[in-house]
Amino acid sequence: MARGKIRIVAHRRRREGRTNFRKRLSLVKSGKRRLVVRKTANGMVCQIVDYRHKGDVTLVSATAKELSAFGWKGGTGNLPGSYLVGYLCAVRAKEKKIGEAILDIGLQRSTKGSRVYAALKGALDGGINVPFSEDILPSDERIRGLHIQAIAEKSPAMFSGLKKSGLDAKNMSAHFDEVKAKISKAKTSAKKPVEKKAAKKPAPKKNVKKPAPKKPAKKPAKKAAKKAKK
Repeated sequence: MARGKIRIVAHRRRREGRTNFRKRLSLVKSGKRRLVVRKTANGMVCQIVDYRHKGDVTLVSATAKELSAFGWKGGTGNLPGSYLVGYLCAVRAKEKKIGEAILDIGLQRSTKGSRVYAALKGALDGGINVPFSEDILPSDERIRGLHIQAIAEKSPAMFSGLKKSGLDAKNMSAHFDEVKAKISKAKTSAKKPVEKKAAKKPAPKKNVKKPAPKKPAKKPAKKAAKKAKK
């Protein structure tokens, strides 16, 4: 019987272009926790992930949306915002006594000085030991937003959206330093609410069959009574 070629179906996440399993295997074999950095259209996500046999476990997480809680009024899709997300993730990791990880950028393109490496620099400054090369990190001037200030001085109309949020782009570096100081001083790990034990409900009563009522003894008929008298 003729047969065609055996076709091996790739894993679903590989077919969807979401995971490079060869790269993932090399990271997992290191035995270290992974600093997972993923960028979105207008934000950043940083996580400390640990490999487990039953599935990866996220130990620490930080997103760009959380920066507003520390007073950040700037953009979340730029270098300063990405740095602060990485810094926030590192501060939370240090609270859980996590001090070492390796970088996992997934399928994202490695570009020198990009937002991904701005988040890495934030994690490094926050106290996480991650192997890296100095050449890929953005400069401190760009991290603090000095390039944004230079553009704002020439054409302030470009940052009219920041003025609506209450931030002057010319003061970006000072605002950045202020928010970074708040993150470093704050206890950022959210405490889990204590679960109250629910009151025990009384056990339902079992259906006990009641004994049937005894029928009253029948009175002797009148005729039988008369015969007895005779």
